Amino acid sequence: MRLRPLDSTGLLEQSAYWLERKENYQCLDFGGGSQVVTPALLRIMTQRDTHFVRIYEIDDGKPLGILGLNDVNRTAGSATLWCVAGESEYRNRGYATTACSRLLTLAFRELGLRTVNTWAVAFDGNPYARVLDRLSFRYYGRRRQCHVIDGRFYDRLYFDLLASEHREVSEQKAPPAAYRA
Repeated sequence: MRLRPLDSTGLLEQSAYWLERKENYQCLDFGGGSQVVTPALLRIMTQRDTHFVRIYEIDDGKPLGILGLNDVNRTAGSATLWCVAGESEYRNRGYATTACSRLLTLAFRELGLRTVNTWAVAFDGNPYARVLDRLSFRYYGRRRQCHVIDGRFYDRLYFDLLASEHREVSEQKAPPAAYRA
C-alpha cells in the first residue's frame, strides 16, 4: 500500500471521477454539500497548506481511492480526515483502513498534529464507520438530522483520535488474482 500525491492530470481526473459518484459524494460535505469536486479544485486543494490529499494504491500501482486531511491547523495541531474507496471491487477488503492508518501516521509524525477528527453519516452498515472503529477513533457526539441523502435526513456521528492513541494497522494482503484489473 502506498500513499501518493495527486501529481498528475490523470490522478486528478481519476480522483474527481470518484468524488462525483453518488455513492461517494452523498457521504461527504465539500462546499456544504453543494460544491462539485473537479480536477481543478483538487489541484488547488493540493497546493494549500490547509489540505493534505493523497491517492492510495496497491503495490502494483493500481489506484484504489482517495483520502485527505482538511482544515489542517498546524498551530492547533488538528485536522479533519476523509476517505473515499474509488474502485468498488476493492471495497470491504481493508484497504481504506490501511490507507487511513498510514495517513494518520503521516499526520502525527510528519505534520506534527496532535488530534484528528472526522464524522460519518449515521446509517446502518456505513463502511467508513467500520474503518473508524478499526482505527480506534473515539465517538464524541452526534449532530441530529443535519445530513441529507435522497431527501432523507440523517445524523452525523463525530469521532476523534489523539496522536498518543494511534497505532498503525498492518497492511492488508493483495486481493485474489481474480479481482485484479
